[in-house]
Amino acid sequence: MPTIRRLPETLVNRIAAGEVVERPAAALKELVENAVDAGAGRIVVKLVEGGLDSLEVTDDGCGMTPQDMALALERHATSKLPDEAIEKVTTLGFRGEALPSIASVARFTLESRPQGAQEGWRKVIDHGAPVEEGPAALPVGTRVRVENLFGRIPARRKFLRTARSEYAACLDVVRRLAMARPDIAFTLEHGARRILALQASDALPDRVAQLIARELKDNAVEIDMERGAMRLTGIAGLPTYNRGVADHQYLFVNGRPVKDRLLTGAVRGAYADMLARDRHAVLALFLELPAEEVDVNVHPAKTEVRFRDAAAVRGFIVSGLRQALATGDRRSAQSPDAAAMGRWISEPVRAEPAAALRSMFEGRDWSAPSAHVAENRNEWAPSQATDTAFAPPSGRAEEAAPMPEDASAYPLGIARGQIADTYIVAEAEDGLVLVDQHAAHERLVLERLRAAGAGEATTRSQALLMPEVVELEETACDRLEEAAEGLARLGLEIERFGPSAMLVRAVPHALRKGHPAKLLRDIDDDLVTHGEALLLGEKLDLVLATMACHGSVRAGRVLRIEEMNALLREMERTPRSGQCNHGRPTWVKLSMSDVEKLFGRH
Repeated sequence: MPTIRRLPETLVNRIAAGEVVERPAAALKELVENAVDAGAGRIVVKLVEGGLDSLEVTDDGCGMTPQDMALALERHATSKLPDEAIEKVTTLGFRGEALPSIASVARFTLESRPQGAQEGWRKVIDHGAPVEEGPAALPVGTRVRVENLFGRIPARRKFLRTARSEYAACLDVVRRLAMARPDIAFTLEHGARRILALQASDALPDRVAQLIARELKDNAVEIDMERGAMRLTGIAGLPTYNRGVADHQYLFVNGRPVKDRLLTGAVRGAYADMLARDRHAVLALFLELPAEEVDVNVHPAKTEVRFRDAAAVRGFIVSGLRQALATGDRRSAQSPDAAAMGRWISEPVRAEPAAALRSMFEGRDWSAPSAHVAENRNEWAPSQATDTAFAPPSGRAEEAAPMPEDASAYPLGIARGQIADTYIVAEAEDGLVLVDQHAAHERLVLERLRAAGAGEATTRSQALLMPEVVELEETACDRLEEAAEGLARLGLEIERFGPSAMLVRAVPHALRKGHPAKLLRDIDDDLVTHGEALLLGEKLDLVLATMACHGSVRAGRVLRIEEMNALLREMERTPRSGQCNHGRPTWVKLSMSDVEKLFGRH
């Protein structure tokens, strides 16, 4: 019979390290969180070979005495739980596992000096074995160096990725923690290069834009909303400012960076009818709620959380995001695409005039206006007989009406003409506006359908002549039965029909031609993934969006000037008119200064 024995402390620490420290980025996260919890005002991170060779974290926090340092290297010893109320923890760390776990799988150097001490103290642990201890010279604060991670555990070392991949993971860790605390200065160095140098005075939108993309600040809306004890702040990119992957979504709960399926699903639900399915929003959201309403003790890595009232949290995020985006509802990604503008500006002009215009410009030096033309000048050859003096027009304009006195009341300007029977050209007080008539009208029709009653399809249901029995796993039936009341409000009426079957009595009116069995399976998959049925609402939105698309002004249709102006005025009144139902911009603006630059006036 096998003998039960106590494992040695070094092996216990290595087992714990497998949960806490699976790569350099995980060790870095624990050390930076410790620095934040220590009250640091400045944190400096230094990496060598992506952290594979070494990583170092220096802070100017409260520091530790030699006795505290010895305790900190023992398992489950921490200063972050003054009592046993773990459900009210407010610090980033609290388990007391990080330092001993890291020290058991690397050469670990801990140096610290508390306020008022004449000198610091230094302890060195090499893969769990103490090797050195003594005084150290350093300012008030703590410095931790981790070298040769998993150096004596080749079975773990070989599973680490390349230095470039490990560096990318470390950079993501620092970005998330720096984003959460704009009041702390962060410096990140990789080898001899300085990657980040963030000052402590940064405002939250500035800090987020610095870390994600500088253009985000001009293409986003700020969020600051409260509901009861919950508060949501941050910055959310306009639907037209999106990415092909979801790695630019940063979510925080009580200052803690998390990767939570419920929060990710809430973001997807908020942008559901404003983004194409293969595009993802860019944002940073900070959710604050009482500590007892969220469980952070779910996983040793502390990146997962569990909410006491998940439905309320999700509803608050969805409504908060939609309300914030409504404040920028007539905005799109304001600047035209840079590459498109570059091609416009550098469009080569004809080195010599067409035959019909040659006599008008006889003797002119055609290289004078542009160095670009001079460099690419070719010898002029007589045009073929088929050449024409003017290209056929692709647009049309009507007699311009004077700008109204209250021009500032018309952000999208006054229509001046139409290009290719698809794009409306308007003159605004501060620039030139181009509108995609089909994309714009598609959004207007969708919002009109909702407001006028077509949106009631989400509450009206179509009773089935013969209720349909759908066989599912028992656990799936349990989930659907629990969600039945909410699904009924969306028009889907179901009830339990034995241990492993559901009876479908009615479906949403807009989905009356669908397949109830497939619909139920899709909703159950969504419940497993997100904890709440998003898919049904998205299907209904898709139906309305399809109806809007077919009922909109098509590209290629000639519009009268009155129709163009009516479209512009309705866009100014309609929520989210800056993007179509697929997340594409409905209009772009070229400021007067940009127009003047095109003609060399500035």
